[in-house]
Amino acid sequence: MKVDTILDDWKPPEVNSCIQTCINFNNKIIIIYYILYYIRSVPAVLPEQVIEKYVSGGLCGYDREGSPIWYDVIGPLDPKGLLMSASKQDFLRTKVRDSEVLRRECQRQTDKLGKYIESITMIYDCEGLGLKHMYKPAIETYGEVLTMFEDNYPEGLKRVLVIKAPKIFPIAYNLIKHFLCEETRRKIVVVGSNWKEVLQKYVDPDQLPEAYGGTRKDPDGDPYCKSMINYGGNVPKSYYVRESFKVEYDSFITIGRGSDHQLEYEVLIPNCLLRWQFASDGADIGFGIYMKTKAGAKQKIGEMQEVLPTQRYNAHLVPEDGSYTCEDPGIYVLRFDNTYSMLHSKKISFSVDVVLPETHTNSEQH
Repeated sequence: MKVDTILDDWKPPEVNSCIQTCINFNNKIIIIYYILYYIRSVPAVLPEQVIEKYVSGGLCGYDREGSPIWYDVIGPLDPKGLLMSASKQDFLRTKVRDSEVLRRECQRQTDKLGKYIESITMIYDCEGLGLKHMYKPAIETYGEVLTMFEDNYPEGLKRVLVIKAPKIFPIAYNLIKHFLCEETRRKIVVVGSNWKEVLQKYVDPDQLPEAYGGTRKDPDGDPYCKSMINYGGNVPKSYYVRESFKVEYDSFITIGRGSDHQLEYEVLIPNCLLRWQFASDGADIGFGIYMKTKAGAKQKIGEMQEVLPTQRYNAHLVPEDGSYTCEDPGIYVLRFDNTYSMLHSKKISFSVDVVLPETHTNSEQH
């Protein structure tokens, strides 16, 4: 008889009763059944299910020429949580599947309309785009997705309409634009505050969700058409399958006991993004960011402007990452602090880069 059959017929006793039975009769098989019963009662969450639930976007409606419309909703996306819960391969498989769905939809439209439909319109809703979306492993993964799409579906994109873009958008675009060919870049249009009017230039109101300026609703009256567009959300940590994401660091230093190490980065124009990742070997490390107040002069930390206060991070357990938008030009100093440790030196692996905002993007205003 199979174990599953035994478990289906067997009802577990109360915990205390089970333990007492094992003590009295040394009947270890009951403990095994008891454990298996409760393990089997806890549903496993597969990476594919996490992606299905928390990766935002979806196919909804057609543009005025009959091409399918795909929505990417950026704000609710939790890049770090997704990468802690699934692999790059899981994302690539999902995006290949989505691309095939769109290709087949183009074919259906071709058959239905009697004219060749080979490309799609994409609407990028950037409301809520923030520093969490600049997570370096997520940018690299997204870059692989873009490369896959361009390599396999070179004629699959008609236009990209970027709406509700915040001030940080030029930095985000600069991080991914090198994954795009020049032809694709020309298809990207950043729409201003009149985005609802511009969308209706390309899409009939009855094909556009009410939340995006049209008249379309779900059967239950939902103006966001959530039956077709997934709006994602934060991934619960209970779904994580790893504590950190493997990172290839650019530099390595050893900081002596009772000392610190300072790295200077010059920011020449406003609104650059200062981005960092680091891990320590064996014990925690202090980290903070400061800005020099006197150009060309040597200054102590106490004489600089504090940007991010120094605090200790358990980077030997979980690598740290973060970013800061430098609104003012100047010399920014990243400080690794080991002054509190009189016994141990620290080996630090780190990557730091300064990302310039993109200044040349297509735009559409009225």
